[in-house]
Order: sequence, then structure tokens, then C-alpha cells
Amino acid sequence: MKFNTVKRHFRESIKSLGRNSWMTIASVSAVTVTLILVGVFALIMMNLNKVASDLENDVEIKVLIDETAGKADEKALMEKIKKLPDIEEMTYSTRENELSKLVKDFGEDFKLFEQSNPLRNVIYVKASDPQQTAKVAKTIDKFNFTYDVMYGEGKVEKLFNFLNISRNVGIVLILGLLFTAIFLISNTIRITIIARRDEIEIMKLVGATNSFVRIPFLLEGMWLGILGSIIPIAVIATLYHNVYKIIAPRLKGELVQVLDFSPLVYQVSGLLLLIGVLIGIWGSFMSVRKFLKI
Repeated sequence: MKFNTVKRHFRESIKSLGRNSWMTIASVSAVTVTLILVGVFALIMMNLNKVASDLENDVEIKVLIDETAGKADEKALMEKIKKLPDIEEMTYSTRENELSKLVKDFGEDFKLFEQSNPLRNVIYVKASDPQQTAKVAKTIDKFNFTYDVMYGEGKVEKLFNFLNISRNVGIVLILGLLFTAIFLISNTIRITIIARRDEIEIMKLVGATNSFVRIPFLLEGMWLGILGSIIPIAVIATLYHNVYKIIAPRLKGELVQVLDFSPLVYQVSGLLLLIGVLIGIWGSFMSVRKFLKI
């Protein structure tokens, strides 16, 4: 394609935005509102995934070793656990260490048990895939010299189910918003095409190819997407900056953390710009394909 032709396509696409100013404003406004919602949901979803990962990574299996087990038996049990395919980490803790943890977490009163420690030696196990925690725990429970295997049975499954449902709902909502934006841009371009059908017909009668006619409309859709993404990027950056300043200090040292402002906001901004361009071009493409059958 010649450079002059490319310049002509860009010039025509920009002129069209001015000629159809009210439709341009309406379409950009619709895309702006949609992308703000998409951006907010994206921030929530990405932080939800961070929280989910933090919670999942904190899930571990606590294997209480039978008191009849000797050192050789404990070592054999650990070797069997280590050979399981879904094991990421394994830590041994003596009953003395367990009592120290109780004293540290719940107070000096537990020092009364130092003379007759009722606790057991423990093996802490983490699955490589947290979703497989229950499966791994049930396998370990069948091994010899395991007195009890605890992993939060019932609660862990409910937690994973809740996190999976939340992720899926968020994805569905974002996809719904994207299709709404595509529909709005598509309708805007469709109205523009209808208003210029005579011009398009003349262009085709004098030999213009379909691609020659289509490209300005595709560029117009791209401009609509870019213009519609500017305000959402500014809103999302400002919103998350203020929210992060409030929440991050309060969660310092806690298990659950929020994602840092950078690079999250830059990633979401780039995503919004890309989505704006893609839905603009796609919306235009769908309209052009339907109405340029002259």
C-alpha cells in the first residue's frame, strides 16, 4: 500500500470523527464508561488472585506422628511423604518446638506443660498445587505411624470453591462488559456507514476495492477505542493510588497483601488501551462486513 494511500486513510478516519461528532462523543463516552468498569474489575480480579494465592500458599498439612514411632520410623515416614508426586515442601518439628510455638502464640500459661509435654512430633507438608491438599492429606493418612493428619478438612474445600467461583464470576463480568463495548462501537460505525452508503457506492463504482473502503472505518474504530481509553486509564491510576495508600500500610506484616501500585497500574493501563483499540477495530470490522455488500 502506497504512503499517500495510507495518509488518505488516516485523514479520512479522523475527518469522519469530526463529521459525526455527536456519534463520536456518544461512542467514546460509552467506551469510557465500559472501560472504567473493566479496569475496576481487572484491579479487583488481579488483587483477588493475589489474595487467593496468599491463602492457598498458606494452606498446609499437619501430620501428627504416632508416639510409638522411633527415629528410624519417623525418617521412613518422611521418605515416603517426600516421594509423593505433589509435594513441594516438608518440614519436621519436634514436640518441644511445637510447645514453644504455643507459648509464643497464646502466652506464658502454656509453659506449665514443659515438664510433661503432651504434644507430638509433627511433619508440616505443603502440596505443589494447593488444590490437591485434600488428596495429599488422605494419601499420607494411610501411612504407618501417622497419628492424625489435619489440613482444615471441609473449610479448605469451601475456601477453594469460593475462590474459584469468584474468579469465574469476575471473568464472566469482564467479558460481558467487553461485548457491550463492541456492540456500542459497532452500532456507531453502522450508523456512519448507512449515512455514507451513496459515497461508498460511488467509490466502488469507480473501482475502489473493499479493503480501500473498509480501512478508514477500521481506523475510525481504533481512534474511538483510543479516545475512550484515556479517561479510564487516568481514573484507574488515581483510584488505585488512593486505595493503595490507605490499605497497604494496614496490611503490612499480614498474611494477605494487595498488589503494589507499580507495575499493576501500568499493566492495567496497557490492557485498557489494548482492549480499547481491539474492540474499536473489531466493532468496526463487524459493521463493515455486514453493510459493505454493495
